[in-house]
Amino acid sequence: MKKINKVYMVIASMVLMFSMKSNAQIVKAEIRATGLTCSMCSNAINKQLKALPEVSNVETDLNTNTFTVTLKEGNELSPKIFKEKVEKAGFFIGSLILTAKSETISNSSFILVNAKKSDTAEVQFQVVDKGYVTEKEFKKLSKSYKDIATYMANSEDDFHIKILN
Repeated sequence: MKKINKVYMVIASMVLMFSMKSNAQIVKAEIRATGLTCSMCSNAINKQLKALPEVSNVETDLNTNTFTVTLKEGNELSPKIFKEKVEKAGFFIGSLILTAKSETISNSSFILVNAKKSDTAEVQFQVVDKGYVTEKEFKKLSKSYKDIATYMANSEDDFHIKILN
């Protein structure tokens, strides 16, 4: 009887392990924030991003309100964490461009909205969901991607991406 219980536990563990959505290993994130008016505003976002243990460096461009976040090897961050950190600082994401290892993209929770493939070791892509682009851009994209059922569902667990390189 104990042997049967162990077999069930192993099977249940494997099912759980393979059914969970995994995230691509993100190498770098370029976040363009909206609503910033001064250097103190950018400092609030900078502090939030640097508080993540997976972050090795944050560079800020005050002219474009862009934060370039370099991440440590082996992290499993999702785009959602960047959105949460920027919003916790009191601002919004106008654009989120990520660079990730290309072999991890196909094994992740990202849904490709354009047919472009990348043959490089790292792939650069933009998250095009609501909350990751400006409201004006989202309305425009909603018309373009109206045939993608998951895009219109607006689930926070699905990340629709557009390959850039």
